[in-house]
Amino acid sequence: MSKPYYITTAISYPNGPPHIGHAYEAIATDAIARFQRMMGRDVRFQTGTDEHGLKMAQAAAAQGVSPGELADEMANFFIVMTEKLNISHDRFIRTTEADHHKASAAIWQAMEANDDLYLDKYEGWYSVRDEAYYDESELITAEGEGGTAEKLSPQGTPVEWTVEESWFFRLSKYQEPLLRLFSENPEFLKPDSRRNEMIKFVEGGLKDLSISRTSFDWGVKVPGADKHVMYVWVDALTNYLTGLGYPETTENFPKYWSEGGDIAHIIGKDIVRFHSIYWPAFLMSAKLPLPKQVFGHGFLLNRGQKMSKSVGNVVDPLSLADIFGVDQLRYFLLSEVVFGKDGSYSAEMIVTKTNADLANNFGNLAQRSLSMIAKNCDGKIPAAGEKTDSEEQLMATLEDCFASIETLMNSGDFPIHAAIDLLRDRLSATNQYFADQAPWALRKTDPARADTVLYYTADAIRRLAIMLRWVIPESCDKMLDLLNQPAELRDFSALQNMIESGLEIPPPSPIFPRLEMPAGEGEA
Repeated sequence: MSKPYYITTAISYPNGPPHIGHAYEAIATDAIARFQRMMGRDVRFQTGTDEHGLKMAQAAAAQGVSPGELADEMANFFIVMTEKLNISHDRFIRTTEADHHKASAAIWQAMEANDDLYLDKYEGWYSVRDEAYYDESELITAEGEGGTAEKLSPQGTPVEWTVEESWFFRLSKYQEPLLRLFSENPEFLKPDSRRNEMIKFVEGGLKDLSISRTSFDWGVKVPGADKHVMYVWVDALTNYLTGLGYPETTENFPKYWSEGGDIAHIIGKDIVRFHSIYWPAFLMSAKLPLPKQVFGHGFLLNRGQKMSKSVGNVVDPLSLADIFGVDQLRYFLLSEVVFGKDGSYSAEMIVTKTNADLANNFGNLAQRSLSMIAKNCDGKIPAAGEKTDSEEQLMATLEDCFASIETLMNSGDFPIHAAIDLLRDRLSATNQYFADQAPWALRKTDPARADTVLYYTADAIRRLAIMLRWVIPESCDKMLDLLNQPAELRDFSALQNMIESGLEIPPPSPIFPRLEMPAGEGEA
């Protein structure tokens, strides 16, 4: 029996509404979670918002509201996004919730009990936007206003010199354990390029990490040191434990974490250091098991450009979903972007891709074949006659397709795009089978053979809808509704069956309308 599977997104920083990058991570993680559920695994999926830190305090002050009021307002935008994009999470966690404060205090006390915390003074560079500390050697220099040199973080964000009393975590103590983790568990951090970057960073030497702040108070209070709040990443990373009930005795925590569940964190490449170095070190210190894998995906670029408020190219994902459709947006992002690398999107790309693959390929095949069944077979799945080599090949290649997808999606690289490529090939092949067999012509000369072609075409559509359901769930459920398939026959286990002859099906209706370019988009 397979292990329980716990998968998470990073929790989003809600100092503003969600952008397309937030949506991409949620959609990709949702697709992986849905795939594993359809495999029959016990899956728990968590997402949420990271609501503490100086950046939130400053954003709230700029708007003349309290940090709590801003967090409530912005968290709601992210909750609405997950609902709109059909994200199937089991918990949406907010770090301002009482159980999270309790969990954060518990991991702090566990690290303290292991003699890994001490009080000192921090002097160094800090990026408010990244909520991260940087060594002088990591900074880059750029020309600022008036031609003066300006120090920036490796991400290109402003840094400021900070001096304050702070609790420190003995990160240096975990340099060798972390290097062993990377060496002995090459699947722990993917893609390999991220792993190589982090190995190089650790090999360069780890300094102890400042993990509390006294210059603001919007955060989780440090146990026994009320003027200190926790460094936002101690607080934020602990959310993965909070969602399972830590530190309380619950059913979920042992099932999904402490007794060996498969744990996967899906995150952006810009926060790999926090998840693959700080987080495992905290867990080692607290004597808790480590996640099985951290996967750092790439960025989404708008027409090849990084999104920026100053450039004016930050896109609201809900607007894209309203314009093009939720499943069309999901399909485009998951099929077009190589998971783990940067990808680009534009209105033209979304329209072209989804029209070709969904409207023309899948939708047209279903509409033509199911309309013939409605017209010529009294709206019932016809009985199949003798199978020819054409049907043998059609069914065999569909079975091979699923076997290949299963192998891909159970690898540590999550090549979602490659799995969809296989399905697109099978859609094209099924269309070709339908065109080559020409059941509309056979109807006049060999009605039994026409029924056989329609039967196998309908079963191929059923299989393809099941195999694509983790990518575009709502549309594939509509397709399976057209084939009168019950809910219990929509997981991958149903691929072992054939569709039932004589099954009455409803009149077909279009599922994938052709998209048109929104006015003005082609001029951008």
